Amino acid sequence: MYVMQTYARLPISFVRGEGVYLFDKEGNKYIDLVGGIAVNVLGYSDQDLINAICEQSQKLIHVSNLFENPWQEEVGRLLVERFWTKGRVFFCNSGTEANEAAIKLVRKYFRERGESRYRIITFYNSFHGRTYGSMSATAQEKVHKGFEPLLDGFDYAIYNNFDSVINLLNKATAGIMVEIIQGEGGVRVAHYEFLQKIQQLCKEEGLLLIVDEVQTGMGRTGSFFAYEHFDLKPDIVTLAKGLGGGFPIGALIAREKVAEAFSVGSHGSTFGGNPLACACAKVVINKVSTLLDHVKDTGAYFKKGLENLNRGKVRGMGLMLGLDLERDCGPIVKRALDLGLVINCTAGSVLRFVPPLIIQKEHIDRALFVLDKLV
Repeated sequence: MYVMQTYARLPISFVRGEGVYLFDKEGNKYIDLVGGIAVNVLGYSDQDLINAICEQSQKLIHVSNLFENPWQEEVGRLLVERFWTKGRVFFCNSGTEANEAAIKLVRKYFRERGESRYRIITFYNSFHGRTYGSMSATAQEKVHKGFEPLLDGFDYAIYNNFDSVINLLNKATAGIMVEIIQGEGGVRVAHYEFLQKIQQLCKEEGLLLIVDEVQTGMGRTGSFFAYEHFDLKPDIVTLAKGLGGGFPIGALIAREKVAEAFSVGSHGSTFGGNPLACACAKVVINKVSTLLDHVKDTGAYFKKGLENLNRGKVRGMGLMLGLDLERDCGPIVKRALDLGLVINCTAGSVLRFVPPLIIQKEHIDRALFVLDKLV
C-alpha cells in the first residue's frame, strides 16, 4: 500500500460511469445516489462537459494568475448574475479553500475598517473543511481530535437555536457562518425563522453573514443557491463540489463592498480558476440552471417515496435528502452495494442521498425498491 490510510474505503473499484450509473471492474452496474458526495451534478460522461475538457485542454490547461484570465471573468459573471446583488468572485480549488478565503476576508474586512472584530459564530455539527481555519470553524469534536490546539476565533452555537447565538455575541464578533442544510451533520435543515433572525441580527450589529453553500449550492436543493429558499441576502457565499461537475474548482462570492477588502497580495491560489477548471464550471453552471425545476420535481418524488417506506425520519430539500434510521447505518451501505446501489451514511445513523441532478423517477423507483429490502 502506498497511499495514506485516511479513508475507510469500501472494497469496490469503479472504472467508468454513464448517466447516473457507475460500473466496477467486473462490469457490475450501480445506481449512484452519492454523486461523488454532491459533486457529479451532471452525472457521468456528460458530452458537453467532455467536449469542454477536450477542447480547452488542447488550447490552454493552466496559466498563472499573474496574467489576465478571461475564463475566470466569464464564470465570475455567470455566478454574480445569480447572486442576489453585485459582487466579485475569488476562485480556488475546493470547499475547504473557499471557506478559508471567507474566514480571511471577514477578518480583513474589519481590519480595513479599523475595527478589532475577528470572531465568527458557527454551529455544532457543522462542517466547513479540514484545513486549520475551516476545521476550527467546524464544530465537531471528531474532526478536531488529535489536532488541538485549534485556531482561535470561533464560537459555537446550537443550530436552529437563536438564543444560543445571542449568548455568544460580543464586541469581537465579526460574522456568522451557517449552512442552509448541515450535510455532514445529518442532513439537518435550518428553520426559516431562525435564518431570518440571524440575518436581522447581522444587519443590526454590523456583522457579516457567511453562507456555506459548498454542498447545498449548484442547484442541489432546487434553486441555484439554497439561501434563495429562505429569502437571505448573504454578504459572502462559498461554493465548490458541484461547481466543476467533477473537476476541482471552488469559489468565494462576496458583495462588492466586502470584496474590496481583498487587495493585491492579500490572498491567492496557484491553480484556482485555471482555464480548464473554468471551462468545466461554465458548462455546469449553464446546464444546472436548466435543471432546477427537474430537481424540485424529482426531489419531491424521492422524498415522498422515502417517507412511504416508513422506516425513519426523512429530512432535506430537493436532491439533498437524509433518512435517519436512529441506528448504525454503516452495514446498510455495504449491503446496498451487493444490490447495485451506491449510498452513503453520515452522522452515524443517517442515509444521505445526493445523486446526480439528472436522476430520473425510474432510477428513484429502483432505489426505493432496494431500500425497502435493506432498511
